Amino acid sequence: MDTENTKSAEKETVAATGGQGIALKTENLVSVQEYTGEGYALRNGEETDKIAEANRDAIEVAVKKFFSEKYKTEVIVHNLVGAVDGVSVFVESVGEPHFHAFAIVPIDVKSKTVKTDSVWSQEGQIENALSGGLFAMAYDEEMANLDNFANLIIKDYPVVGKTKEAVENTDTGYSTPYYYMSFFTDVFDRLNSMYLENQNVSKEELRNFLDENKFETEAVKITINLFMKEMNVDPDKVTYSQIISEIESTNGLPRGAYTLLLHDNLINSKYGSGSKNNSIEETTINEIMKE
Repeated sequence: MDTENTKSAEKETVAATGGQGIALKTENLVSVQEYTGEGYALRNGEETDKIAEANRDAIEVAVKKFFSEKYKTEVIVHNLVGAVDGVSVFVESVGEPHFHAFAIVPIDVKSKTVKTDSVWSQEGQIENALSGGLFAMAYDEEMANLDNFANLIIKDYPVVGKTKEAVENTDTGYSTPYYYMSFFTDVFDRLNSMYLENQNVSKEELRNFLDENKFETEAVKITINLFMKEMNVDPDKVTYSQIISEIESTNGLPRGAYTLLLHDNLINSKYGSGSKNNSIEETTINEIMKE
C-alpha cells in the first residue's frame, strides 16, 4: 500500500470519455472483481522475474528464514515480483499477529545468481505491518466491529472491495479487501519490541501497553478503500457522503484517523491501485477522527 509502486500509480491520470469522467479501459485496467494480482509489476523487473521463478524454492526458504529469525514470525509466500537487481517476495504471516509484507532478495542478472543470503526489506515496511497485526490483537473487539462495518457497507451500498487474492499478492501492512492501516509513532515501535522479546505476549498485555501509552488519534491511519460495484459507473458522490455518515455515526470502531477512498470499478493491474482522476478522496486531508 505504501510502496513506491502504488505512489507512482496514484500520480497517473486516466483519460475520461465524453466528459463523463468514466475511465477508459486500457490493457492495464481490469474490473476489481476479476483482479487477483496478475500483471502486478515493478520497474525493469522482466529479467529478474524469470530468474526468480527458476529459483522459487530457494527464494521461499530464504525469505521464510528471514522473517523467522528477524521478526519471529512464520510466513507463507504468495507472490514473486521481479524488480531492478532483485525480486520482491510478498508474504502473509501465519496466525497472529496477522499482516502482509514483502522482503527483497537481490539478484545478479549477469550471472543469474540469486543472493539468498542477503535478504532485506525497505526501512519500516515490515515493522509497520507488524504493528498492525499487534494492534489488531490488542483491540480484537474493535477490529471485529470494523470488519462487520465493512461487510454491512458492501451489503447496503453499490460498492465492493478488492479480492482476497489481490490483497495476498500485492498488498503490504495490515490490509483487508476493504481497508488498510498505517502507524506513525514510536509507541508502536515499542509495541513491536514487546512481541520480538516474547512471542507469547498476550492480547491483554498488548492492550494494556497501548492504553497506558496513549497514542494520538492521528498516529493510526485507517483507509477504507472501495470501488463501485458496476462497470462504467463513476464513483457516486451521494454514496460517498452516505458512507462517510456511517463511519461518523458508528460506535465501537478502532481509535484512529479514517479516510474513505471511492473509485470506479476499474483497478490498474500493474500497480494494484484504483486511484484515478475520477476517484473521490475528500477525506484525505480532513480525516474522520474516531476516539
